[in-house]
Amino acid sequence: MRSYNFQLPSAQRFFHQAAFWSACGSAVAILFSIAASQILLGAAILAILLSRQKILLPRPWLPLALFLLGSMISLAASRHPLEGLPQVRKLYVYLMLVVMFTVIQNMAAARNLLLAWCAAAGIESVIGIVQFVHKWQTARDLHRNFYEYYLNARITGTMSHWMTFSGEEMLVLVVLASFLLFGKVSDKRMLIAGWLLALPLCVALILSDTRSVWIAVVCAMVYLTWCYRKVLVLAIPVLGLIAYAVAPASIQERVVSIVHPHGTTDSNDFRIIVWRTGVRIIEAHPLLGLGPEEVHQQFYEWLPSDIPQPLPPGYYGHLHSIYIHYAAERGIPTTLMLLWMLGLIVWDAARALRRIPRGRGDATFLLHAGIGCVLAIMVEGFFELNLGDSEVLTMFLVMTACTYVAVQAANLYTSEGEPI
Repeated sequence: MRSYNFQLPSAQRFFHQAAFWSACGSAVAILFSIAASQILLGAAILAILLSRQKILLPRPWLPLALFLLGSMISLAASRHPLEGLPQVRKLYVYLMLVVMFTVIQNMAAARNLLLAWCAAAGIESVIGIVQFVHKWQTARDLHRNFYEYYLNARITGTMSHWMTFSGEEMLVLVVLASFLLFGKVSDKRMLIAGWLLALPLCVALILSDTRSVWIAVVCAMVYLTWCYRKVLVLAIPVLGLIAYAVAPASIQERVVSIVHPHGTTDSNDFRIIVWRTGVRIIEAHPLLGLGPEEVHQQFYEWLPSDIPQPLPPGYYGHLHSIYIHYAAERGIPTTLMLLWMLGLIVWDAARALRRIPRGRGDATFLLHAGIGCVLAIMVEGFFELNLGDSEVLTMFLVMTACTYVAVQAANLYTSEGEPI
């Protein structure tokens, strides 16, 4: 494994440490403030440059670079290139992958960073639960139907939107579950603390009312449980039924709305409309799409003529699917680069798991967490533009870097699990 060279001159050593702590601070701060996170990311980049540290690239850098290149080509060919400048600025966020892989020197550092995530998300989840209680009381005081009132005023923690809040909680819960099932624990009190921490995370995630995240978390938990002990997968539907039985009536209604929506109150119809619109755009512009941010600008021009007016309530600024949106916005080839990156992470992590010794350990925890997070992102991505959210994107890139620290460690073992 990589390690810091403590024989470096004191100034370089200082900047090495400054880069590490700034990067880790940026990764944790994203749970509370995107501004603080990006300031710390800038500090980490500056410290890396001043330390003359070798820049390290994990294997997904190539498909990611091609995805970004395709995005910029699409932007240049679009009707209004200046409208896509927010996506140019977002290139800064993607530097998180390189920064984290460069500064995270070993699996212990990756583990500690992710556990710090869990602790921070625990605080965030408590804030969300308190918000839920306040919103319930407010709806009661206003004599409003809580289900209808809450759908447009869901808990956000310290984030600006409930989708960001629930997306972050989703990734952290997958990481925590992987640690509890596969992580090396020297003190059982840490394991107990982890299970206690999982409680507010689960409650906040349920109260978020975000159905796509619920589905994604279930899929990730099925994967983790199957890898831990296959027979325990049977307990997941039982736990789901118990959670449904004890949940507030509004949560039960939200679960039912997955298959039986409340007219236009739920987002089922509006999602079908944006997906159909996206398919029309893809059929007309399969190679380069409309260009970054152009879906937002041109959406109503591509709306199918058979859709009745007025449109059901919903946000029509993007297409609520990473697959449809990126294909419509940036073209099919660019979207395939994104899928290549996601598939490569799962492939590399799965191969690494076959090389390392069986049993609990940092590598097992990190690799399963990486696969679980990608699965969650991909499942939720069918229903939401989750990687278009800078906060969720930042966490995904951090998780990818930590996963490849473990992949690199697995390369020190033979295919039979013996040390090289």
